[in-house]
Amino acid sequence: MSGNAFGHLFRFTTFGESHGPAIGCVVDGVPSRIPLSEADIQVWLDQRKPGQNRFTTQRREADEVKILSGVFEGLTTGTPIGLLIENTDQRSKDYGDIKDTYRPGHADWVYQQKYGIRDYRGGGRSSARETAMRVAAGAVARAVLNALVPGGVSLRGAMVQMGPHAIDRTRWDWAETRTNPFWCPDAAAAQHWEGYLDGIRKAGSSIGGIVEVVAEGVPVGLGAPVYDKLDADLAKAMMSINAVKGVEIGAGFDAAALTGEDNADEMRMGADGKVNFLSNRAGGILGGISTGQDVVVRLAVKPTSSILTPKKSVDAHGAEVEVSTKGRHDPCVAIRAVPVAEAMMACTLADHLLRFRAQSGGF
Repeated sequence: MSGNAFGHLFRFTTFGESHGPAIGCVVDGVPSRIPLSEADIQVWLDQRKPGQNRFTTQRREADEVKILSGVFEGLTTGTPIGLLIENTDQRSKDYGDIKDTYRPGHADWVYQQKYGIRDYRGGGRSSARETAMRVAAGAVARAVLNALVPGGVSLRGAMVQMGPHAIDRTRWDWAETRTNPFWCPDAAAAQHWEGYLDGIRKAGSSIGGIVEVVAEGVPVGLGAPVYDKLDADLAKAMMSINAVKGVEIGAGFDAAALTGEDNADEMRMGADGKVNFLSNRAGGILGGISTGQDVVVRLAVKPTSSILTPKKSVDAHGAEVEVSTKGRHDPCVAIRAVPVAEAMMACTLADHLLRFRAQSGGF
């Protein structure tokens, strides 16, 4: 299997399966002498780990990261950084009933067709368990961004829609994302979502959502035409996350309904002699190159296919069956996609920052 690495100069490769002994990654390309510790990584992993409330899978994983290489006396050495997380709460027996059955909406059947073998224990390599290592790599990327970008880069994510229920953007408050289990910036919406998702969860069903990630402090000049556009790489980064089915930058699909006058981000000179944009429908990227404005990305996350409702399928013997997935699953996987999307944004920006330095020498 190829395709386990992401990035060019800042590059990470993940390994491991959902129910294997451990998962891990190797992060390569990190400059030397950047402060980094396990605590710097753990703080972000703690935001993603399962079992923190009734609205996420009840699998209990500590997700404690170990730095195996690439750091000495609190500083990166410039060599590959090895990271490892042990799996401690696998319940492989939960998947015994589907050993020979393909779950609708999952990758079971295509894995079997492509490789002739599949790990049925929680999806193996296709499980969202792998995303813990993306968050770990993202923590390293944040350290790179904060060390090399004057003033640092702020990366924040929020859930802006659950099922058909969207937030009211006039009530947006970043502080609220830390006070509810949904990363929701709208207190009233979060309160409504709680009752709504409780009903979904008790019915053994699931629902999708939309996540928005905003990066502030991104310098001008990241990204390059024609095939290395920053927005193109961000789209790939987000689409690589489990259950993501759509990505948009800035105004995104809404731009199709705008006129040229409405869509244009007009410019004026500021008192400080710098160019000011009067709007940000481009999402901080023009021609594939960052403008210095906030980089804004949204991603649509489908409902998890692991539900109690019986669904029509087939098994490995060609028989038609009905499948009801037991075990511990997220009623809305978009919730835990927020820190993962932040991590993929961080990795993409760090990669393009190092490419910018290599080509242009700095800011």
